[in-house]
Amino acid sequence: MHPFRAAVEARDTAAIEDLLADEVVFTSPVAFKPYPGKPVTAAILRAAMRVFENFRYVREIADANGRDHAFVFEATVDGKRITGCDFVRVNAAGKIDDFMVMVRPLSAAQALSVRMGAEFPRIAAEAAGEAPQA
Repeated sequence: MHPFRAAVEARDTAAIEDLLADEVVFTSPVAFKPYPGKPVTAAILRAAMRVFENFRYVREIADANGRDHAFVFEATVDGKRITGCDFVRVNAAGKIDDFMVMVRPLSAAQALSVRMGAEFPRIAAEAAGEAPQA
């Protein structure tokens, strides 16, 4: 099991953040622009842990060189079942430098967008170091 998956399943936000490269870029399934940097990526991932209910990984796929990974997950957002995939790439130091999420179906993605949008003031504050990390 990849250390990122283990950290998420343990809900260990410190371990998740430790696995992120300083230059990581997060690409959201519901936002147009990518989010560069470890502080905002860590804050987004903490928010996702608050928003997703009954989150669980159901499959893990890795390429032969061990740098690219796909983690298929299932969860619920406001009563809507969502299926998604976390695509991560690790750099030579073993830190995640690229993180992209895709989700389906559209109705669940829309529910996710609303919930994450409501979290965004907290995400921005955490990324700026202005709020306690929970």
